[in-house]
Amino acid sequence: MSKTKDLRPKTGNRGPKTRIGYGFDSHEFRPGIPLRIGGVTLPHDRGLAGHSDGDVLLHAITDALLGAIAAPDIGALFPPSDAKWKGADSVIFLREALKRARDTGYSLANLDASLILAAPKIGPHTTAIRARVAELVGIAPDCVGLKAKTPEGLNLENAAIAHVVVLLEGAARRKNK
Repeated sequence: MSKTKDLRPKTGNRGPKTRIGYGFDSHEFRPGIPLRIGGVTLPHDRGLAGHSDGDVLLHAITDALLGAIAAPDIGALFPPSDAKWKGADSVIFLREALKRARDTGYSLANLDASLILAAPKIGPHTTAIRARVAELVGIAPDCVGLKAKTPEGLNLENAAIAHVVVLLEGAARRKNK
C-alpha cells in the first residue's frame, strides 16, 4: 500500500468548496449607552446593553463566520466573564472571526442580515450600515444584504435582534479517498 503525501496546507480547508454559517444575537435597550449597529453609531435615546459595545449585528456576523468553519462561538472566544472585553469594540471580535475563516482557507462571499427592532427606524441608516459592514468584512456593499423588521405584537419593544447568514468560499475541495 503506497502512502501519498498530503500536500494541502496545514491550515488550508479540507471541507466543502462553500460553507454557510448562521448567527443570532439579541440585546436589551438601556439608557445612557450609545447605540451601535453594524459598526455605526445611530442617533437614539438608548443603546444596547452588552458586556462589550452591544453591537447585535457585528455579534451575529461574528457567530455566523465562526459557525461556518465549526469554530467556537463568540461567547467561548470572548467570554463575558472576562473583564478584558467589558465595553470592547465588536470590530475586534469580527476581525478574529474573519482571521480564523481565512486561516481555515475560506473567504467571505456575501452575507445577509435581518434586524428586528421597534426603534429606531433602520431605513434611513441602511446605506451607511451596509457600507461599514462591507468595509469591515472586505466585500462589496452589494454583497451585504440588510433588512429591518418590526416585532409587531411580539412584546419585544425593548430589544434588538439580529439574524445573519454568511456564505464562505474555499480554495480547495475535499478530496475523496
